[in-house]
Amino acid sequence: MRRSVARVQTAEVDIGDAGSRLVDRFGPGAAGWLAEVPALASRLASRWGLVLGEVFASGASSVVMRCRWRDGTPAVLKLSPDRALLTEQVDMLRVFAASGRVPALLAADAETGAMVLEEILPGAEAEDLSPESLPQLWGELLAALHAVPPPALWSRDLRGRCDEAFARIGRRLSEPAIGARIGQHAWRRAIQRCEALLDSQARIVLLHGDLHLGNVLDGGPSRGLVAIDPKACLGDPCFDAVDYVVAGAGHEGVQARCQRVATACGFDGDRMFAWTQVIAPMFAIAYLTNDGSDMAIDELLTLTR
Repeated sequence: MRRSVARVQTAEVDIGDAGSRLVDRFGPGAAGWLAEVPALASRLASRWGLVLGEVFASGASSVVMRCRWRDGTPAVLKLSPDRALLTEQVDMLRVFAASGRVPALLAADAETGAMVLEEILPGAEAEDLSPESLPQLWGELLAALHAVPPPALWSRDLRGRCDEAFARIGRRLSEPAIGARIGQHAWRRAIQRCEALLDSQARIVLLHGDLHLGNVLDGGPSRGLVAIDPKACLGDPCFDAVDYVVAGAGHEGVQARCQRVATACGFDGDRMFAWTQVIAPMFAIAYLTNDGSDMAIDELLTLTR
C-alpha cells in the first residue's frame, strides 16, 4: 500500500480551459464557483486523503482532476456547480455498479457537489479502439448494462429524455447557418419518427441514456468497455447504440455500421436504422457547429429526409 500525502497547495490546481466551458453552460455566475475550486479541492483532498493531480477531460458541467485515493488507487475527483446533476449521477452510478461496467464510486458529497471515482485504465475512448472489434465490445457492454434491474418507481424514461433533447437542440434552428440546412419540416419529421418508436417499444430496459463514443472507455481485456456519466432512463435498448451508429457518418457510413452493430447487439436492424433517422438531425447540428466534414453532414441530412 502506498502512503499518500493529503495536503495539497491550492496553487497546484490549474483549472485551465475548463472554466470557459462551465461559464458557457451555467452563465457568468459560474466564475465565482470556479474561483473557489482550488480551495475546495484542497479541503476535499485533506478530508478524503487524496493526492491531487492535473485537471483533465473536464466536460461542460464539471471540473475533473486526476488524483490518488488514500490506498494509492488511481482515481478522479469530479466537482460541479450543478449539485443536483452530480447527485443524480451518483445515484445512477450506484444503480449500475452491479454490472461492473461503470466506474466504482469511492466517495461523494452532495452538499459540495463532489465525488471521487476510480480512474478507468487504460482509459482510451471508444472511438480510438479498433473499429473491427468495437461492435462486439459494444454489444457486451450493453448486455451488461441492460441486465441491471430497474429500481422500483424509477421516474426517468426515454420519452422525457427525447422531449428534452428536441426542445433544447431545436432552439438552434433559428440560427441562420443551421436553419439554412435543417428546416422545421425535417425537424418535425424526426420528432414524429421518435414518437412512433417510443409508442412501439416492446422491451424496456434501464438505459445508460447518453452512450456516445466519448462516454465509453477501454477498461482493459479483463473488464471490457466501461461507461461514464450515465443519464439513466427506461426505454428501448436500441437507444444505447444509436449515437455510436450515427457517428459512422463520413466513415464507413451509417447504414453499414448500423447492420454491424445491430447484429453484434442482437437488435432489429430496421428498428436500429429508424433510430438513426431520429438522431441524425441532432448530429448534423453538432457537426455544422463544430466544422464536421461535408461528407458526414451530407449523409446525416440525407437520413433526415
